[in-house]
Amino acid sequence: MSEDTLRLRAVPTGATAREERPAARPGGQRDAYFDNAKYLAIVLVAVGHAWEPLRDGSRTVSALYLLVYAFHMPAFIVVSGCFSRSFDAAPGRVRRLVTGLAVPYVVFETAYTLFTRWTDQEPDRPVSLLDPLYLTWFLAALFVWRLTTPLWQRVRWPLPLALAVAMLATLSPSIGDDLDLQRTLQFLPYFVLGLLLRPEHFRWVRRRAVRILAVPVSVCAGAVAYWAVPRMSGAWFYHRDSAPELAAPAWYGPVMTLVTFGCSLVLVACFLAWVPGRRAWFTALGAGTLYGYLLHGFVAQGSKFWGWYDPAWVHRPLGAVVVTAAAAVLVTALCTPPVRRLFRWVVEPGMAWAFRPDAGRRSAGGVTAG
Repeated sequence: MSEDTLRLRAVPTGATAREERPAARPGGQRDAYFDNAKYLAIVLVAVGHAWEPLRDGSRTVSALYLLVYAFHMPAFIVVSGCFSRSFDAAPGRVRRLVTGLAVPYVVFETAYTLFTRWTDQEPDRPVSLLDPLYLTWFLAALFVWRLTTPLWQRVRWPLPLALAVAMLATLSPSIGDDLDLQRTLQFLPYFVLGLLLRPEHFRWVRRRAVRILAVPVSVCAGAVAYWAVPRMSGAWFYHRDSAPELAAPAWYGPVMTLVTFGCSLVLVACFLAWVPGRRAWFTALGAGTLYGYLLHGFVAQGSKFWGWYDPAWVHRPLGAVVVTAAAAVLVTALCTPPVRRLFRWVVEPGMAWAFRPDAGRRSAGGVTAG
């Protein structure tokens, strides 16, 4: 993988949470490895949401759920960090920050609130742009992370500093729910790690020896997750609560921040090791993962209201397999070009009318606007 694979272009894309597109390789092709990683990660996100109603009464599903939640969002965030390295608050990049994150956040926060008023039977649920609902927290978090990118690129020890911020956040329940700041701060180290990664790091993790080692490591992680299901709360991997809110001593927070970061990092490495580097049938879908992320949540929320999980067979092993396959098929369909064309006006609005003509021009210095 050459250094060019992580350079950025100004062309809009539906990739994970509006990250900038990798520079084209000879022939105009996108980097297949990152598109594959984004697609596989969004499938895991959808599958994890589909498993949630099946956890009660199934230790196996609960263990798989815990295992997936230990690394699927960290992997998403690490890749997002990789694609945020060029952000420097230039006019074009600020414009894309607004149209690619802020506007979709407002639209989908409102849409999810109105939708869940119906599915959750809470007609008085307020539309609050300060308290992200369901999936929208990621858009708000990425907006904040990207704004701070120049800071992390200039401090001497960015990753230790980000870890310290995450550790301190677990001590304070007073941070509150505004913009889901608790989760934003606790997931921050993964974004900063993505900013620091270089092509040689991905070459290393994709070596044959690492890929072979990833198999027993993943099996052991699954066994540990199975053991841990009745013994610990998986909420530590959600990173949305402080230690006091989890009824744990304050010192648990910083310790668990380091423990979960280490565990998640190992599993992210295993995941990235097995991501194929060549073009596959799903590679092109990696450009539409934001669509899959934002749209599949309506089905995940509505499925409970519509009674899809009510039949007894759904909670048996065959039912879990069917639910898994259905979630994978659904999110795959939502990443396809027809869906992207249909919803581009709301997920990737151009909004040229809202900006001065020079706001989208490329900045000087050879780095294109993002």
